[in-house]
Amino acid sequence: MVPGEGPKLWTCDLPEVGALSMHQEAERARKRKQMEERWAWHKGVQGSLALTPGLRDFRHRSLSMAPYHIRKYQESDRKWVVGLLSQGMAEHIPATFWQLLKLPRTLILLLGWPLALLLVSGSWLLALMFSPSLLPALWFLAKKPWKEYVDTVLRTDMSDITKSYLSERDSCFWVAESEEKVVGMVGALPVDDPTLKEKRLQLFHLSVDSEHRGQGIAKALVRTVLQFARDQDCSEVVLDTSNIQLTALSLYQSMGFQKTGQSFFCMWARLVALTTIHFIYCLPSSEAGGL
Repeated sequence: MVPGEGPKLWTCDLPEVGALSMHQEAERARKRKQMEERWAWHKGVQGSLALTPGLRDFRHRSLSMAPYHIRKYQESDRKWVVGLLSQGMAEHIPATFWQLLKLPRTLILLLGWPLALLLVSGSWLLALMFSPSLLPALWFLAKKPWKEYVDTVLRTDMSDITKSYLSERDSCFWVAESEEKVVGMVGALPVDDPTLKEKRLQLFHLSVDSEHRGQGIAKALVRTVLQFARDQDCSEVVLDTSNIQLTALSLYQSMGFQKTGQSFFCMWARLVALTTIHFIYCLPSSEAGGL
């Protein structure tokens, strides 16, 4: 002990309790905020995308369906209607081509002839080049029936739609319009057959734009024809489609149409096994309100 000084106390450097508590609280608050942000992000992605309004708006637009209404054809619709016809028929060419490739006679041609060339000429190059060289010709064959159909239609009933479908009370042509654009069409003409005991209506040219399918437009157009047939006191509605048009086949059968037979509408269709399937829908008078 030094003279003049009081007793010396032993001390140690202890942390300040107040400062430590403030630091811990700040750290806890930071971690709590991070957890809240992560949870909010998770809820936004899984739910309504609350943190990303741009994505939410995109999702809403992609899931929404543009409204449409069905009305009678007008002359100003012609370019849309012809476009729908041409586009709709062209869509079936790839399926027709693949069906053609699967036919036994095509397989014999593509596989048997190269083998025969190899045995006769001994040239692998000639044998390997034979099959690919035939593909353009096969594509032409697959395309020909659909082109023939479009050309025939544009020369006959669709050369003047107003005259063919809207000049008489027992025929009509409708379009489905969405956002000032024609996105679907269908026509109906009476069947001219003296042997029939009852009135019969035939459905023609049902088509819906590819970007507007899945909205029930095709079914609504068919229902429009069925109701028109009822109003005309018809007992039956008939139509034709092809074995390639699987979506159309499913639609008609789901709506109660029954298959009555099949045929080939031209020589080219027979070559590629493109069958025309005939359907009928019966409209008994006792079920006049059944649609």
